[in-house]
Amino acid sequence: MIEVSPPDNGNGLSMRTVTHVMYGLFALGLISAGFLGLATVAAVVLAYLKRADAAGTVYAAHMDWVLRTFWWGLLWLVLSLIATLFYLGWPALLVLGVWLVYRVIRGWLGLFAGEPPTPDL
Repeated sequence: MIEVSPPDNGNGLSMRTVTHVMYGLFALGLISAGFLGLATVAAVVLAYLKRADAAGTVYAAHMDWVLRTFWWGLLWLVLSLIATLFYLGWPALLVLGVWLVYRVIRGWLGLFAGEPPTPDL
């Protein structure tokens, strides 16, 4: 069974707040169209640093969601940029942008609802 929130011992930020900050940084990197790309990298670093603390909670699924979004997005960005040399990558870049925005919105809405970003299948 997944614990909804870890016990709060009063030290520092709650895991829910950290996860909101992570989504906010990731969204900031997307909204700025890469100009603030370090915000996205900071979100990924934060996810890796807090992943162990979130183990066994609903927040662990959100950390994994953001990390998968980042790495798959980076892979498709590189492949799309290579394909733009042959004028084929522009539609792929558009689809990638829509997919990234969808992933951030779906994950963040799940966090607001206190649920994992994807239902258990």
